[in-house]
Amino acid sequence: MSDFTISPVRGSSDLRSFITMVWGLYREDLNWVPPIIADRKKLLDVERNPFYRHSEMELFLARRGKDVVGRIAAVVNRAHNETHGDSVGFFGFFECIDDQSVANALFAAAEKWLADRGMTVVRGPVNPSLNDEAGLLVEGFNDPPQILMTYNPNYYSRLIESYGFRKSKDLLAYRLTRKGFLNPKLERVQALVRQREGLTVRAAQFRPREAFQRDVAILKEIYNAAWEPNWGFVKMTDEEFAFLAADLKQVADPDLVLIAERKGVPVGFALGLPDINQALIYNRRGGMLGAGVALLTRRKKITRGRILVLGVIPEFQRLGIDAVLYYEIGTRMTDGHGYTEGEASWILEDNVMMNRAAEMMNGEVYKRYRLYDKTVNKN
Repeated sequence: MSDFTISPVRGSSDLRSFITMVWGLYREDLNWVPPIIADRKKLLDVERNPFYRHSEMELFLARRGKDVVGRIAAVVNRAHNETHGDSVGFFGFFECIDDQSVANALFAAAEKWLADRGMTVVRGPVNPSLNDEAGLLVEGFNDPPQILMTYNPNYYSRLIESYGFRKSKDLLAYRLTRKGFLNPKLERVQALVRQREGLTVRAAQFRPREAFQRDVAILKEIYNAAWEPNWGFVKMTDEEFAFLAADLKQVADPDLVLIAERKGVPVGFALGLPDINQALIYNRRGGMLGAGVALLTRRKKITRGRILVLGVIPEFQRLGIDAVLYYEIGTRMTDGHGYTEGEASWILEDNVMMNRAAEMMNGEVYKRYRLYDKTVNKN
């Protein structure tokens, strides 16, 4: 008989336990960046987050006595299944002590919940979708994660694989340096493309409100078109994209949100973010006030940025527009903001074009994240 219980989250007290249990797991880990509790509540709020207009989620807690020793979410993303014609369910927000029996019970609870809803495959981790934080860190535990990237103990891969999950896809993170990306080849290529294609690059407008809404609509159209052919991709609805844009606007620098226009027509964009995790890592309580203080006092000390998204509409791909965007955003990060290092992430391991572009900037794969699949056991 097990000395722990698995139960679904019910009520605000359980939800807070679900969110805050990570403090007990990571308290001694100096590379862990505490989440902002209010942001996690917002992400998990099925009423406020438009992702749940087309998806369903159940949260589970593992308790040993009064202590929470694990958690997991099970997600049915109907938009994913309609897009890809499959019956894949997802797990996410997985955290667990180093105890295989607890992990197995959490996975079993999520798997049964998904099986009851007709899912035939379990995939994860995603928190709660590929448009959010995704993947399990399996290589690169030496430093903290960049903004909106996952982090976990290295024993998680053992817990997941021992339950029967197998690798589905790896997601790569490249480290970039100014010396590496500002090389003669990239400079030559981007200059040629600008001239040949009549390409210009401008920063998105955050003000006035009408201009911001116009550029958000442009970004959404490019994003959905550029990523549609990618493995596992699901288009974001107007509501979802607006929800994301409103959040990112709080930390984004307009100078690093770039739109490429070919002869005046938007064809690509790039989004770079300051790695505010360098400040938030000091907010050990996870409160909004602490986050505000950390950002106010430490934002000028941020030395790296993340290229979160970069894409080009399919009919204009293979013209070198991606090289122009990489060059432009890298130059702005280093020359305009003084960042000494950047990260391009994440990139699917088999996305030849995007990996080639990162390699052209002498990027180094320094972190690897993994998505796992498991066939649902219906017994």
